[in-house]
Amino acid sequence: MTSKKTLGMASIAGAVAMAAVAFAATPAAAQAKEKCFGIAKAGQNDCATASSSCAGTSKADNQPDAWKYVPAGTCSGMGGSLQPKKA
Repeated sequence: MTSKKTLGMASIAGAVAMAAVAFAATPAAAQAKEKCFGIAKAGQNDCATASSSCAGTSKADNQPDAWKYVPAGTCSGMGGSLQPKKA
């Protein structure tokens, strides 16, 4: 009986530990992203633009005012910009 109780307690402790790690990692992951303008494919932008009302509504590939979140520091290497591009 003791081994079943110990196993149950270990399972609960493991689940709590995994939840704590996931919760702690979320803010860091969110901070490690940046908006990258001019790289989104048509219909794959992450938010509204000057010419489209919400996410997923950009009309053309690489639309200058459409952006996607990318890992911080990678935007310029993808041919994008941290500011909206001129049309």
